[in-house]
Order: sequence, then C-alpha cells, then structure tokens
Amino acid sequence: MNGKNALAVDIGGTFTDVVLQLDQRLHATKVLTTRDDPSEAVVAGIQQLFSESGASPEHISLLLHGTTLATNAIIERRGAKTALLTTAGHRDILEMAFENRFEQYDVNIERPTPLVPRKLRIPIDERVTANGAILVPLDESSVQQAIDLLLAEEIESVAIGFLHAYRNGDHEARVAELVRNRMNSIPLSLSSDVCPEIREYERLSTTCANAYVLPLMSKYLLSLQEKLNALNFRCPYLIMTSGGGLTSLETAAKYPIRLVESGPAGGAILAGVIAQELALDQVLSFDMGGTTAKLCLLDQGKTILSRAFEVDRTYRFKKGSGLPVRIPVIEMVEIGAGGGSIAQVDKLGRIQIGPESAGSTPGPACYGSGGTEPTVTDADCVLGRLDPRNFAGGQLQLDKPAATQAISTKVGDPLELSLEDTALGISEIVDENMTAAAQSHATEWGKSVRNRTLIAFGGAAPLHAARMLEKMNLAQVIIPEGAGVGSAIGFIFAPISYEVVRSRHLLLSEFDENHVNEIIQDMREEAKSVVASALHGSEEVTETATAFMRYVGQGHEVTVSFCSESINRQLLRQNFEETYTELYGRGIPDAEIEVMSWTLNVSTETRSIEKFEDNGRDSATFSESHKKQELVDIHGTHEALIIERESLSPDMSLKGPALITEKHTTTVVPPGYRISKLSPSNHLLLERMST
Repeated sequence: MNGKNALAVDIGGTFTDVVLQLDQRLHATKVLTTRDDPSEAVVAGIQQLFSESGASPEHISLLLHGTTLATNAIIERRGAKTALLTTAGHRDILEMAFENRFEQYDVNIERPTPLVPRKLRIPIDERVTANGAILVPLDESSVQQAIDLLLAEEIESVAIGFLHAYRNGDHEARVAELVRNRMNSIPLSLSSDVCPEIREYERLSTTCANAYVLPLMSKYLLSLQEKLNALNFRCPYLIMTSGGGLTSLETAAKYPIRLVESGPAGGAILAGVIAQELALDQVLSFDMGGTTAKLCLLDQGKTILSRAFEVDRTYRFKKGSGLPVRIPVIEMVEIGAGGGSIAQVDKLGRIQIGPESAGSTPGPACYGSGGTEPTVTDADCVLGRLDPRNFAGGQLQLDKPAATQAISTKVGDPLELSLEDTALGISEIVDENMTAAAQSHATEWGKSVRNRTLIAFGGAAPLHAARMLEKMNLAQVIIPEGAGVGSAIGFIFAPISYEVVRSRHLLLSEFDENHVNEIIQDMREEAKSVVASALHGSEEVTETATAFMRYVGQGHEVTVSFCSESINRQLLRQNFEETYTELYGRGIPDAEIEVMSWTLNVSTETRSIEKFEDNGRDSATFSESHKKQELVDIHGTHEALIIERESLSPDMSLKGPALITEKHTTTVVPPGYRISKLSPSNHLLLERMST
C-alpha cells in the first residue's frame, strides 16, 4: 500500500491488536477482545494509540482490518440459523461428503457436523444439466412451500445451491427473487455467486458456510464502519482476505467466507516479506496468539496458495476431518493451541490442551479477571517465562497465585504431580501439538520442516519458539520487530487483490481461442471492478491467471499458470506438460488433456519492508544490573536475566538463560542459546550455540 499513514487492526479470539504507522514510526497496542461487540475493542485500541501518539483520524490515509471472527463462529457453532434450498433428491450431499474415510482403521471417527441440519435442507423441484441446459423447469410452488417453512422455523440466513448452478445460475436467481419478495431482509447466499465452481459438495459446503456467518459478519462490519465514521475517519476501509489480499468492506460483507483466515494471512505476508528481506529460502512461520496457533510454509519468500481449505479439522489435523470451503487461501494449518487454550485431564489420565479457550473473558487465571481454568499462559507464568511486573507493557498485573491454584487444582492434583511438573507437562503437550501439526502439514505438501528458519510472532510464539526449534530440528528463529502484533503489521504490506473463478470444461483438442478469451474477459471485468472499489490511489495492477487441468480420466487437476493476455492451445499444453512433469516426473504421451476451471487474480504490488523508526526509546548498552528471576524448563531451574528488547544494541550477542521482554510479548532464551539483534532490521535472531 502507498498510504503514508495506515492503521491496521487484527481481531483475535483473545486480543485485538492495533498498529499505527505514522510518519515511518510504528505504534502498537493490545486490548482484550470484547466478545459481545468486537468493534468496541477496536475503538478502544484506536483511541489509546491516538492518545499515545498524538495522531487523529485526519492523519490516517488507510484503515486495514483482519479478523478471525468468521472462523471462530464456525468452530464454536455460533453462526446464524441457516437453511439450504437445493435440488430435489440432493439435500444429503452435505452429509455424504466425499464418501470416504479420512482415517481408514479407526472405527470411531466422527465426520464434521454439517452447518445446516437435514430438516432445514429443503428440496426444490428443478434440474439443470452439466452443460447448463434446463432439464426440469423450476417449480415455483415448491419454492413457496419452502418459504413457508423458512418463516415457520424463523430462519436467519438462506443458502441456495442447485445442481450445476455454476454453469447456469438462472434458477438460483429466480428463487432468490421469490424469497426476497416474502422475506425482504433475509440474507441470501447463492452458490452461483459465492462459489461458481464444479464439484457439488465443496460448492454447497462453501455456500452454507458463507450463509452461516453472513449475518454475524455483515452486522459487525457495518457496526464497525458506523463507529469509525462517528470518529470522523474519512479514509478507505480495506479488509484482509484469506488469500493474502485486501478488498473493500462491501465485498467482505457480501462474501464473509473469504475472511476465514483473514488475520493469519497477515502474519504469513509478514513472514514472506521478512524472508525476502533476509534472503531466507525456507521458512516456517509460527503465529501463536491467545486462542490458536497458525503455521505456514514459505519457499523463496512465497506462501503456498490454494483454492481449497478446511475449517475446524477435528481429528489429529488430518485432511478430510474439517468442513471444506472453496476460496482463495494461503495454505496453512491452524489448531486450538494459543495462550488461552485450556488444559484438562482426559478420561485416560492424560493432559489435554484445547481447543476450548478462556478467550478474553474471563481469560487465563493469571490475568486476575475471574478465570479459574488452567491455560497455557498460566503454565508460562508459573514456569517464570513472563515478567509479572511488566506484562503487556504494565497494562495487566499477572496474578501468579491464581495461576498456581488453577493448575494445581484442575490438573496437578488429579495426576498427583508437582506444580512445576504439571506446568511443564502443559507446555510440552502444547509444543508437541504444534510440532505435530506443522510436520503433518508439511507432509501433505511433500515438504519437510527440518532446517527451516522459524519466524515467530504473536503474543505467545516467542515464548515457545526455542522449544519448537528443538523439537523440529530447525535452523534458527527470527523474532520480528513488533512480533507481538505481527499479523496486524503484515496487513500494511498486503496488496489489494481479488480472485475470480469460472468452471468451464474444455477439451484441449477443441480449444476455441475466442471462447476462452470471453471467459477471461468476463473474469477480468469482475475482478477489476472489485479491486477498483478498494483502490485509494492510481496504483498499477497485475493479472495472474491459472487453469486447473488434467488428463482425461483423472480425478484431480494440477494448477497451470498462463499469460491471460495471450493464451493459445500450444502454450497451454506446454505449460501443462511442464507442470505435470515437475510434479510427477513424466507426462502421459498422446493422452487427451482437459481444462476444468479457470481463475484470474487482479492485484496491486506487495510492498517491500521498510526500516521503521524505533518507538521513541534510545538503545542502551547492556548492563549486568538487570533484574533476574527463576526460569524452569525440562533441564531444571535457572536464574534468567530480564532484559528489555530496546536495551539490546545492534549486532550484540547475549547468551541464555534470559527473558527478552517487550510491550506485547517475551522471548525466552534457554541455556545453550544465544540471541542477537540484527542490523539494520532490528529483528532478533535466536539460535543454538555449538557445543
């Protein structure tokens, strides 16, 4: 983005992070998320930063926003009461799913529960063929009967998804019109609009998910807009999408399903910018906040992009155990392993972490806000990883006795473990869960985590980064400047972008250049109109086009890039064969090739990282007079120095044990590790010392 002064807001399940870029200086704050109305925390954070910096709404040229509210609503099943109107005879698509077992040998596996129960999946008499022809005309009397049921059930949101509507959405549009006539204000989600893509289960799942979170998200976004307008903000409001791009508030309110990985995408962008800045070829980004932990693989500074994502994987992070959505997304794995994740003893006498979280209210026991459940943050407090006198910049006074009580009563006593062993057990389990998730994710993509550089950010990640390095045999850890609010900082570097998809089957032997150009032009106009609505200047845009192609008879496609300005049969075949050979080692001579879907992404450029000025504190030379406190790890108890990050001089190296504290996080440096501040970036480098 080119805005000189930007305000970035990232709403998490526990904390809301607000970052102000003002005249090349960063100011940041964390406030507890207000669960009932998240916009209240946003306003409180903005006002706090304005008070500290002397800024005002007139100084801000751009406001950027990301949130995990949509994801949390799906995981916690807090969305709207939703109905699905679908083709008669096909309402059980959501239940049948892929008709496979994601874990072959476990007879007790449970599939994810559909967001719409069977009684609210209402059949409509109609049928469209795979080529878009009308086989059974729409029976409007069946629609009226369905609307009667919608009214009787007091439905809050409606998804409309008919067979082959990606090819011809006329029936969906007519049904939407009939529903609107009798239920004027009801939110509607049409599969031909939300996800005009082949494969019925994923399309209906995506449409239902969009409908499920639409009332909640649109209400929140409009409420936030009203509050910002009341504060006299007159700058554009842009929303972060799961694909790593920014879009307009109006588009986000219409397609909230595109926001499921909104906040985490900002962190992945920050990791990519840092990887390019420091010339790191292989990176694992590690974003651990108050509610979840997110891990993402990057090669040569680039994330893995996908059009398929699973929300709420419930079975050992295994593919197939979540709800599939078809949206542009940065590929990552997210698990319920944040600072607020609750520890408990399961039926087998094992320590279990999450996915339940203490959230912002009441929060971990050590916050002193009435929380009684033991959390990961409570364990960190007991283990001496946090400075109780200077936590969250002094805004929260840690209550260590409350953390001790919660851990002992709920976990330690039932297992007959000492306080320290219980806290270590909680910490080790959560670290092991995150390690397993990262390794499973890497394996899915044919990659390895070994010897990658870990970029750790979020309020809790720097506390656990060293142990993660050990468990995964990583090369080193980078703790970025402003690590505690890393995802919000990532929003500042994100491009404005929008991706459009069209499923238009085409045999390559029957390639029609004019027909394909019409498809591309249609997508270009839609994508450019959305991007134009979000632009706040005369920025140049670029196009990225892909085709999903396969040999005829295969069940899955490969993603093939091509130039959207000059596409022809020969180049498309060549690109497919090169991509296929790179993936599988060889092609299939003389086999027919087909295209299933086309995508077009219109985007501005991603900003490169800049040197931000320090927040007004002068660096000081390290002194041995720093405070000390006991730090407990699996090797024993150590006396650790407590050092403020700002007091580390550039290129200075410090050996552990130590705690490097800053306003929004703490970096734990165990014995056998050293940490240094990189110049001129001000990032921290944590690495093991050679023995």
